[in-house]
Amino acid sequence: MLNKNIGFIGGGNMARSLIGGLISSGIKPDSIYVSDINADTLSTLTTDFAVQACENNRQLLENCSIIVLSVKPQVMKDVVAALDISYKTDVMFITIAAGIRVESIQSWLGQDVAIVRAMPNTPALVQTGATALYANGKTTEEQKDDAESILRAVGLALWVDDESQMDAVTALSGSGPAYLFLVMEAMEEAGIQLGLPQETARLLAIQTAFGAAKLALEIEESPAMLRELVTSPGGTTEQALQVFSDSELKGIFNKAMTAARNRAIDLANELGK
Repeated sequence: MLNKNIGFIGGGNMARSLIGGLISSGIKPDSIYVSDINADTLSTLTTDFAVQACENNRQLLENCSIIVLSVKPQVMKDVVAALDISYKTDVMFITIAAGIRVESIQSWLGQDVAIVRAMPNTPALVQTGATALYANGKTTEEQKDDAESILRAVGLALWVDDESQMDAVTALSGSGPAYLFLVMEAMEEAGIQLGLPQETARLLAIQTAFGAAKLALEIEESPAMLRELVTSPGGTTEQALQVFSDSELKGIFNKAMTAARNRAIDLANELGK
């Protein structure tokens, strides 16, 4: 279990989910510090979780050896460039902002320090997130373990060896919840057109998505194998899947995720200047 003070610069939804997950996993609230320009946000976090509120980022830096950068990508440069870490030797930064590369954080800090880039997704808000992590060369194994522990508090955490893979991660798991919400939306609408009441169609679509994901997680077979297992020759599922195949659904997903990956690259180039 982590026995270090953790500071959050920015107290928005993702920070809130991480704080809640950490406390649920046994981290003491008084070892968590938060700074935010919004006084109401700080007040809510201290009321809900009894964490330490900081008046400014310097106070947070003085008390913490792990700093989670949880501000919006558009303001990340201004926030990071204003930090004075000249007196910190063992600090690790974890950035959870989409599209911000490690080299950009390092250049804004003006020093070569341990930096971990994390790409969580929105299901982290209910502690079922999927996060990919990448660490720079200054990050020790102990610091990597600490970073993984923090993100595991809200779900799955996996490491990638090449930072360029984070763009593909953004396209897959980062944006992925929206794809699945679209599938659920489409199933609901089709169910209504086939004669089901709206609430019935919605609940069946959502529970079916949840059950399928849970089954895929808990059974060793691949999704492809599971699909085959529930597809009887000449049955209803086979007919539906044939329509998807004729419409080249896999090709559509590939095209869509490639577009998302390319946009992630563009954003990293724009925001990293």
